[in-house]
Amino acid sequence: MRFKSRMAYEHVQLLHNVIVPISRLTGGGGGLDGSRSIGSGTTMYLDPEVLRITSRGGAGRTSDGGGGAGSSSQLGGGVGGEYGIEGISCFTELIAMHGIFLDLKIESIADNVIVFDIDLVQLRTALAATLQSLGAGDSAKSTPLHNSGGDDYRKNSSFSSRSRSSSSFYSTPSVIVVMKLAKRGGLPCLCLDTSCANGTLDIHHAVPVRILRAEEWQNHLPPVVPHPDVQLEFQLDRPFRPVIERLKALSPTIYMEGSMAGELVLRIDNDAVAIKTFYDKLIPRVDDEASHSRTEVPASCTLKVDSKKLLASLQWQSSMTRSSVSSYILCMIENEMLVVHVLLNPEDVGFFTYYIPVHYLSHDNMMD
Repeated sequence: MRFKSRMAYEHVQLLHNVIVPISRLTGGGGGLDGSRSIGSGTTMYLDPEVLRITSRGGAGRTSDGGGGAGSSSQLGGGVGGEYGIEGISCFTELIAMHGIFLDLKIESIADNVIVFDIDLVQLRTALAATLQSLGAGDSAKSTPLHNSGGDDYRKNSSFSSRSRSSSSFYSTPSVIVVMKLAKRGGLPCLCLDTSCANGTLDIHHAVPVRILRAEEWQNHLPPVVPHPDVQLEFQLDRPFRPVIERLKALSPTIYMEGSMAGELVLRIDNDAVAIKTFYDKLIPRVDDEASHSRTEVPASCTLKVDSKKLLASLQWQSSMTRSSVSSYILCMIENEMLVVHVLLNPEDVGFFTYYIPVHYLSHDNMMD
């Protein structure tokens, strides 16, 4: 088994930007040697074409409930506290060649597929340290996404679709980061080795992993869900996360009423307060096979979602740069799932998708 790839600065930054919000779902970062947190809710898949990451919220919970020196609360655990958000899953797919890597070599007896568990908090820390050593500091967080604009992504497709062209977004690199699988101290590790062309920089990081059989990836695929009742695309310059953050402070649950007329209503209603927030002029996403004539009443859907889980699925809006995302789509599936699908920029690099379970609503509840 062999995996070795080269990354330019832009690739490292993109991977870090994607991993930061997702790592907050799982917790992790337990033992200093990584032994307690390997398999803390995140599995990575590699083949010559794609890199896939699947993470399960709350799966990084430890038995003693303690934080420790490497706890995720001290590493920026974010919403949901020390151990992430239970019930949410996130699936990421990044194009390998001319996407997230400059080049790569991968070999395995399983048709060149490699699968392993990894602590995403530790990988995030290694990527952040690499960027820091290259002079990035915290620049990746200097401009939150919800304050930015961006090019619209217009394609009639569902949230599972993605482009697969072979364009590349990197410049000629003066610094090369090698990502590879190797043994360190007798343990398999995902290693990041950084070096400058002039030989003035030489930095090494190693994150312990647990190698899995390739067929075990079948246990880590994203949920199979029905076709969404409502799909609404948001403009990048319209804030969503700040609104949810304010509503979360007032209610543990939020009602979401979406319509394919391009409208979304966020509603909280309890003994203390009743508030409605309205969005209009959103962009309905209609698949060809699910298109309706213009004379039909636009489809609608009402969901009841935990406000903490909804906010956790939007953390990327506070950490990713204005140029990192092309667009994002809310996909509503009645009484089953809310899906937040985020397309990266450039559009052919990949995507990540959050799957958030919802509360059951009877017909009477929906009419309230």
